Amino acid sequence: MARIAYSLLLYLITPLIWLRLLWRGRKQPEYLQNLGERYGFYRQPVPAKLIWVHAVSVGETRAAQPLIEGLQARWPGYRVLLTGMTPTGRAAGLEVYGDKVIQAYLPYDYPGAVARFLRHFSPAFGVLMETEIWPNLLAGAQRHGVPVVLANARLSVRSARGYGRFSALLGPAFASLSGVAAQTSGDAERIAALGAPTVEVCGNLKFDVTPSAEKIALGQAWRQAIGHRPVWLAASTREGEEALVLEAWRRVNIPDALLVLVPRHPQRFDEVADILRQQGIRTSRRSAGLPAPDAQVWLGDSMGEMAAYFTLADLSFIGGSLLPLGGQNLIEAAACGCPVIVGPHTFNFLQATDDAIAAGAAQRVDSPEALGLAVERLLKEKSELAAMRAAASAFACAHQGAAGRMLTLIERWTGRAGR
Repeated sequence: MARIAYSLLLYLITPLIWLRLLWRGRKQPEYLQNLGERYGFYRQPVPAKLIWVHAVSVGETRAAQPLIEGLQARWPGYRVLLTGMTPTGRAAGLEVYGDKVIQAYLPYDYPGAVARFLRHFSPAFGVLMETEIWPNLLAGAQRHGVPVVLANARLSVRSARGYGRFSALLGPAFASLSGVAAQTSGDAERIAALGAPTVEVCGNLKFDVTPSAEKIALGQAWRQAIGHRPVWLAASTREGEEALVLEAWRRVNIPDALLVLVPRHPQRFDEVADILRQQGIRTSRRSAGLPAPDAQVWLGDSMGEMAAYFTLADLSFIGGSLLPLGGQNLIEAAACGCPVIVGPHTFNFLQATDDAIAAGAAQRVDSPEALGLAVERLLKEKSELAAMRAAASAFACAHQGAAGRMLTLIERWTGRAGR
């Protein structure tokens, strides 16, 4: 009954879903493309043997790389279908995988749309990245005999409380999973408490993602071109956070220091450029080339170059953590050997953040003022910065291996022996 009520509610709010698509399409016209796929209508030819991986957006798409490559190696006779929900995720999929995977949007969670999706593609099994729990999708997969695994799963305390309020709806969805490969023991406990019958801890796939050699070389070229200026990076900043970062920037008493500011969402690039212009800050944009010699801020208005930015920077601040948004993942920064500062709000990646701090690869601050003071101190204390850089690389290497563990479990849970 809970799922019937949920489905009726979805149908009732359909006009709001259309309005949201139109609204997002104003800034990203790609949202208005491939609309049929949102409702389970597809044109792609389907191979006889298919493995389905769902990665909701950019972060999950990139994090899935070692797992998808492992699936392709272990099941060479199968094609991989990569589904997502956003145009930026789809673009990231094209950049990372090219034509090595088939891409499509996962339909909205209407019963009919889900049934059309499963009939069209008929995957041997499915892998959902992180915590994508859709009641009709999982019920449909169970009816069609498609085992589904939740991989690289994470669930914060806050999210677990929210899920728990809808246990009548979500309990059967969790119970239908063939297995859950959780990032941490805390994630595993919270997911098991919601009804998942088989949960094992595997670690975080993002530790297995190797930064692109091309992007590392690009960052090194930037570093050479910029010269000896100290560079600090504000990575993946969210709405409302740029003002706080600029407040911190004004406290950094190093006249030639360059701030590289990279908003998380590309539709905000122009908005952030306007903020910088209104505040009279001398700004260059990545899309226009290298920063001018007198630029105070270099606006990173590009996609897929985060590894280059981390390679360039002496020090990085990870966005989403000065405001109560839960933070972004610091693992890519560590893999590039870039020391990290985070704000007080890191509940989305709590274990990885706490482990990085304990390893000496990251430091936490509680305010924009403290951020500015920490940036200034670390940029001046070269020995401490070098120790953090070495700790970041060691931390990233020490936590690798999640992909292999997940592949072994997927083979066991789905009953599909590799090769």
